Amino acid sequence: MNEEQTRSRILQAQTIVVKVGSSSLTSAQGMLDVDKLNHLVTSLASAVQLGARVVLVSSGSVAAGLKPLGFTSRPDDSVSRQAAAAVGQGLLMAEYEKAFARYDIRVGQVLMSAQDTMRSARYRNVRNTMERLLEFGVVPIVNENDTLVTSEVRFGDNDHLSALVANIVRAQALILLSDVDGLYTAPPSQPGARRLTFVHNALEEIDDSTIVGTGSAVGTGGMVTKVDAVRIATASGIPCLLTSAANAAPALMGDAVGTAFAPIRARESARRLWIGYASHPQGTVVVDDGAARAVQTGKTSLLAVGTLGADGDFSAGAPVWVEDTHGNKIARGLCAFDSDDISSLARKNTEQIERFLGAEYARPIIHRDDLVLVKPTR
Repeated sequence: MNEEQTRSRILQAQTIVVKVGSSSLTSAQGMLDVDKLNHLVTSLASAVQLGARVVLVSSGSVAAGLKPLGFTSRPDDSVSRQAAAAVGQGLLMAEYEKAFARYDIRVGQVLMSAQDTMRSARYRNVRNTMERLLEFGVVPIVNENDTLVTSEVRFGDNDHLSALVANIVRAQALILLSDVDGLYTAPPSQPGARRLTFVHNALEEIDDSTIVGTGSAVGTGGMVTKVDAVRIATASGIPCLLTSAANAAPALMGDAVGTAFAPIRARESARRLWIGYASHPQGTVVVDDGAARAVQTGKTSLLAVGTLGADGDFSAGAPVWVEDTHGNKIARGLCAFDSDDISSLARKNTEQIERFLGAEYARPIIHRDDLVLVKPTR
């Protein structure tokens, strides 16, 4: 798919997920800027009035809560940030409700955690709820549940979340709005840096070494997380556009702004996308050469007999790396056992496990449905 076709698909998309970062909604002091929020809403409302179904993934809850709690900058500790999010989320939603009401558009708040994409029942519930909101003409406003979520199982930033939401609602386009007007060949401040207008394959054509930056003082993302989000979305068949919040209106109209990314392959499940791209592995399961070859076929579960041990301290159900004896990370998966159990199970076949440990332990270390291959990396 070429650039013209990609931008045409974005223009024709009936369901669109738009993500906006904290830096696009806040002042230089890091406080919520209502004028910026209103400008964004005007652009989104125009798309809704033309018949589009829009889901907004919005950061800004922490930033909105800083001033009411007396902070002059984003606090370093997670508990204070969670407190700011608790205060700020309500303030942020109130401003969105007021802004969209000017166009007779209702909004609905959807707070998510990574668990909502891991467990099938919760995934279906999120999908059904947002689908019904869209049927009613409501704009769902999605954010990570920053008040309660823990670092062990979280998206970590709304870029990743937006890509998974796009998959959940079966969106035809994902638009990432930031304070940068596209993807550049080098940091924009460097001489000779130029904006890429189109990327055919985000998995193969983007050199991670050129993507730098940790985001703004009030945000958690940066260009790295945005490109990761693009990879997740395009890998599931969704075209993407990365541009600045100031370009929201032309982006939604299919104009030649920002960087367009062509879809790469057919849609995958949100669960597998989360495991492969957005999860944060809590440890490593080391496998022998035979198990490594079997896992890399993508057709088999990881069994105890091919497991050599585990590194890290994690609980059953946690995302982990699968690593071969040469230190190559070959897959990610959801481990069925605690890290302490792996040493007891390692190198034992099913008969030995049932005899010495009990039948309840005679199951795969990682089931093939919970295994996602990655390019080998050290």
